[in-house]
Amino acid sequence: MNILNGVLPTSWNGYTHAALRIMTGLLFLQHGTAKLMKFPVVEMFANGVSGLALVAGILEVIGGILIIIGLFTRTTAFILSGMMAVAYFLAHAGSNFFPILNGGELAILFSFVFLWLATAGAGPFSLDASRNK
Repeated sequence: MNILNGVLPTSWNGYTHAALRIMTGLLFLQHGTAKLMKFPVVEMFANGVSGLALVAGILEVIGGILIIIGLFTRTTAFILSGMMAVAYFLAHAGSNFFPILNGGELAILFSFVFLWLATAGAGPFSLDASRNK
């Protein structure tokens, strides 16, 4: 028995799917703009980025935009999910086993939300949905 049965209509599924996709894309995009465009200003990136951080910034900007508009969502989300899993193990896992202590919770959460989007797709309010009609 679903305790929310009758409380939240299933007709909201498309809206909540889109809201999760768009907000995830917006939050992800800001990581890329902080790295590449120094907006918003993040002290860690103040002197610029290079190497893997530069590649990550490019993927965050392009991938974030594609996720927001819902274009090529499954492929983009799959790539971003893998990127965030790698980021977790390279930048966080080595300092402590527990994500709350190693600062990796956001990387894990992004990885799993992107994995869900890779399987669920962009949803009804997206360019992918428009292209499939």
